[in-house]
Amino acid sequence: MADSSGSIGGKPGSTGIAVALLSSAVFGLSGSFAKSLLETGWTSTSAVAVRMGGAALVLFIPALLVLHGRWHQVHENWKTILAFGFIGVAGCQFFYFNAVERLSVGVALLLEFLAPVLMVLWIWAATRRRPGLKTIGGALAAIAGLVLVLDIGGEVQLDPVGVLWGLAAAVCLAIYFFLTARQNDSLPPLVLATGGMIVGAATMVVLGAVGILPTGFSTGDVVLAGRVAPWWVPLAGLVLFSTVLAYVTGIVAARTLGSRVASFVSLTEVLFAVLWAWLFLSELPGTVQLIGGALIVLGVVLVRSDKTAGMPGEALPEPDPSA
Repeated sequence: MADSSGSIGGKPGSTGIAVALLSSAVFGLSGSFAKSLLETGWTSTSAVAVRMGGAALVLFIPALLVLHGRWHQVHENWKTILAFGFIGVAGCQFFYFNAVERLSVGVALLLEFLAPVLMVLWIWAATRRRPGLKTIGGALAAIAGLVLVLDIGGEVQLDPVGVLWGLAAAVCLAIYFFLTARQNDSLPPLVLATGGMIVGAATMVVLGAVGILPTGFSTGDVVLAGRVAPWWVPLAGLVLFSTVLAYVTGIVAARTLGSRVASFVSLTEVLFAVLWAWLFLSELPGTVQLIGGALIVLGVVLVRSDKTAGMPGEALPEPDPSA
């Protein structure tokens, strides 16, 4: 059980931070794996659908073992599973794809990762308590770091509709953190992840089947880390590392640290994505991106040290009637 400081049993939450960083690291691999597939004819819809469906297959048997004799857990939490899969998993992808159609990838991703800021504002409104200066400063530092890491400066034309799609993705990501941080001992993280993958895969298949998103795939060889490899190599990495391991560790981290800390640690996913692209795609990060990564870490430290703003999975302060 996590306390308000993001620790287990009152001990320092270093383990939770490590798990959260692992989740961000393997999530960050998805860009390199997916790019190698997309360059051979795969569409994003097909890649995401197979990613989720494959992960669901991998997690299905372990989830059944966990649920042995306790199927009431699914019945009692079906709304949470449905919301997690539809909004937290499929929704983020769907709105992000629509944003990418109208905006540059960097701007679309930056808008989606505004989720932690939206969460701070939501808690501010819900509790009528202003976040501490450290939380506000951490949010500003993290967002500034994202701008530098993504290196989106230059000629960027913002489409108003695309911005709305990107903000919708941010809302979905915020809901994802709220859902995964709920202290619900009756629903194991493995079961939540499996259910979410099934719902998410089904959602993407339906969107593709009705023509909302284009579908297509290829069995041609791919180029990864400067070498030719079969198409199933990056796909397996996308399923096993960037999905199965990433989502399970992400849920565990959110429940251990609380949604506020976990959401800010997740910002390091962008930095990891840049580093993986350097290793797999020979895209060397520049000095500006490294400075941005340092700002992200600074933002995480500031938020981690602020005990004044409660979020799901942490002690939530009572609303101030006089506010």
